[in-house]
Amino acid sequence: MTQIHAARYSLTDFVTQAQQKMHGHDLFELESQRILEVNLHDMIWTKMGSMIAYQGAVKFIREGIFEHGIRRLLKKRFSGEGTQLTKIKGRGKVYLADLGKKITALQLRDESIFVTGRDILAFEPTLQWDIRMMKKMVAMLSGDLFNVRFQGTGLLAITSYYDPMVLIVEPHTPVFTDPNATIAWSGSLTPKLKADISIKTLVGRTSGETLQMKFEGSGFVIVQPLHEFYRK
Repeated sequence: MTQIHAARYSLTDFVTQAQQKMHGHDLFELESQRILEVNLHDMIWTKMGSMIAYQGAVKFIREGIFEHGIRRLLKKRFSGEGTQLTKIKGRGKVYLADLGKKITALQLRDESIFVTGRDILAFEPTLQWDIRMMKKMVAMLSGDLFNVRFQGTGLLAITSYYDPMVLIVEPHTPVFTDPNATIAWSGSLTPKLKADISIKTLVGRTSGETLQMKFEGSGFVIVQPLHEFYRK
């Protein structure tokens, strides 16, 4: 019988291979595909609980009611979603991760994009943002009632399970996606939700075959190959 042996490293070899990498001075640097290094010089917003390590003089401040107004706070409370934000201030290096998900850093240049609340990792304060609620009742079936619209110029880090895929939306060629597999879409698109309430899965949840997001117009949609439905 063939025996499989675990990889063995001396302590020196392991530390050499796994230690933090030396980067430049960009605000967002990928330490690995699943760890984001932030070269902090002032302030950024991050997903609460995403910090795994830091160096330097850094403070963590939980978002508050006076930070971005009553309207956004009420929408987030109504949504029942667990995504909350933390303001990180100071100077140093901060390392972020989210359940081992793959990280993609996007540079917005006077552009807009929608991102589902669960897939936001970090963003610059130069970006304007606002929570947008799904307006139709069928949105409740998807378990994701809100998304966030980012507008302006700045860096935005999003997460996905495995490698994300980008689908191009063209006029007269709509794209349909599973809401739970959908990560983000261009700000020019307004998705519509459609559902077949008569078809249910054996565990009582609505699958991607019975509830879809329909994108029409010109733009793009980002999806991932594993979604929340299969994790629950």
